[in-house]
Amino acid sequence: MRALLVVNPVATTTSPRTRDVITRALANGLDLEVMETRYRGHGKELARRAAEEKSADLVIALGGDGTVNEVVNGLLHRGPDPEHLPGLAVVPGGSTNVFARALGLPNEPVEATGALLDALRAGRTRTIGLGLASGTPGTLDAEVPARWFTFCAGLGFDAGVVGRVEAQRERGKRSTHPLYVRQVVRQFLADHHGRTHGTIALKRPGHPAIEGLALSIVCNTSPWSFLGNRPLYAAPGASFDTALDVLGITKLSVGGAARYAAQLVRSTPQRGPRGRNVVSLHDETEFTLQSQAPLPFQLDGDHLGLRTSVTFTGERRALRVIV
Repeated sequence: MRALLVVNPVATTTSPRTRDVITRALANGLDLEVMETRYRGHGKELARRAAEEKSADLVIALGGDGTVNEVVNGLLHRGPDPEHLPGLAVVPGGSTNVFARALGLPNEPVEATGALLDALRAGRTRTIGLGLASGTPGTLDAEVPARWFTFCAGLGFDAGVVGRVEAQRERGKRSTHPLYVRQVVRQFLADHHGRTHGTIALKRPGHPAIEGLALSIVCNTSPWSFLGNRPLYAAPGASFDTALDVLGITKLSVGGAARYAAQLVRSTPQRGPRGRNVVSLHDETEFTLQSQAPLPFQLDGDHLGLRTSVTFTGERRALRVIV
């Protein structure tokens, strides 16, 4: 089998020696080409070329969720076609690795490589659903390029946290769970008006709009994220086999935020955050999040600037993965 290994050389939890061990192991079972990413968006270019030139049967992403997202968007540049596009495999190398762990892969990269080789020998594949975020026609964001995401998106509070974490990483800080927790607190203290007077409306065809959301998280799978080894289930019903789920909260007071945070830490595959200010939607194929003012926006933990309106589509059969 011809395979392209897309390597992020600055992935958080891999060293040059670890990457060399992984590459040698994969090369023993595959006709392997190895390419390192050199700049943001390079992973997308490499995967797109492999798909268009039909030079690989499989593209393997070695890195974190950002690397996986780039590879996915490269593979699906012309849209979903799981029967004819190269398959996707993942070797986790980031700080959280939500997508890989949601697929059931080990979080340790060498162990995950062994699991991948076992899956290839057994011919185990799965076709999964993905989310697509695009600019809403008739709005200022109409010309924003559409982008696929694998596990989550957010407009508002959580995207503001992601933006703060990225700013800290640009200053040389490592992406760790304590860093995320600190930025959650700082975002909470800095955005009193936004979290108590929500400006986000959720609009669905054939349904009344849901107004006044202060927080909006879109999930393509569950768990939504991890705190260390603890999974966090923002939308427990979300699945790679359905369309998209949404968790919205209309008000984040000090007491309410503490309560929802505790619920999230104690969440299970059967029960997530709940309360009179919580909005939960399951298996939604198409909807729009729209704000009265520009708000931070993120996909798969990647901060994409400010948006006023984003339309989401759930594609139930989008990509073939090796599991």
